[in-house]
Amino acid sequence: MSVFYLVAFLSIFFALMTIFTKNPVHSVLYLVITFFTLSIHYILLNAQFLAVVNFIVYMGAIMVLFLFVLMLLNLNAETEPMKSNLVKIMGAVAGMCLIATLLGAFRVIEPSNIIVQGDADVGLVKNLGKVLFNEFLLPFEISSILLLTAMIGAVLLAKKEDRKA
Repeated sequence: MSVFYLVAFLSIFFALMTIFTKNPVHSVLYLVITFFTLSIHYILLNAQFLAVVNFIVYMGAIMVLFLFVLMLLNLNAETEPMKSNLVKIMGAVAGMCLIATLLGAFRVIEPSNIIVQGDADVGLVKNLGKVLFNEFLLPFEISSILLLTAMIGAVLLAKKEDRKA
């Protein structure tokens, strides 16, 4: 249980550092660390497949894309537009509405002492494969055909045409 609390504290800390850091590159790096701590949460919940997908997709692909975009934009303090007071007030009101919603949701929650025990093997890749290839075979095959069509379309669009006549 103490590992959960440590990882939860680190997740919240690095998420807040992502928001409050002035340098956009440092903010993206803190977001990568936040995604890493979320992968640890998935492992603690016995969902290894989600942990690996989160690690590969979010940390590997999307964060690299964010870093490239930030480096291409070359953001600095001189190019950032000055925010008006109206935008700051609207942001503060939206934040207060979010806090009021969260407090209302926490007020409605009733604590219970009932321990719910589920299947310990729910998040394993073996069980996911069984469900995927037994119950959801048709949607899986349709999505694979859709991805194959998108890949062929991307190759055809990127292919240079020979214009020798």
